[in-house]
Amino acid sequence: QVQLVESGGGLVQAGDSLRLSCAVSGLTFRSYNMGWFRQGPGKERDFVAAMSKITGNTNYADSVRGRFTISRDNAKNTVYLQMNSLKPEDKAVCYCAASYVYYLSEGAADYNCWGQGTQVTVSS
Repeated sequence: QVQLVESGGGLVQAGDSLRLSCAVSGLTFRSYNMGWFRQGPGKERDFVAAMSKITGNTNYADSVRGRFTISRDNAKNTVYLQMNSLKPEDKAVCYCAASYVYYLSEGAADYNCWGQGTQVTVSS
């Protein structure tokens, strides 16, 4: 069974930082591009960041570029999202996902495996 389990969410004040983790099992981790998505209240699921399996290239949504950093530790089968300078607009359930497509996609439809999500809440 493929499992992606997010952790690290919580309630923080604006300007604070959080580090999300996603532990992956049941697949060959090094064969998958990894991504983070989020869904705010009343909104659709939006792309946040992605990292390729081979080159380590990254993509970021404009709203988080310069504040968030995606990374992966293939030895631990874990992908991370370091979130700095958090804003109230960052409140969302954050999901990690795995994609087997060859390109680094920002589209949720290209990601086949999803975690259950972790809540991030930022107070002003």
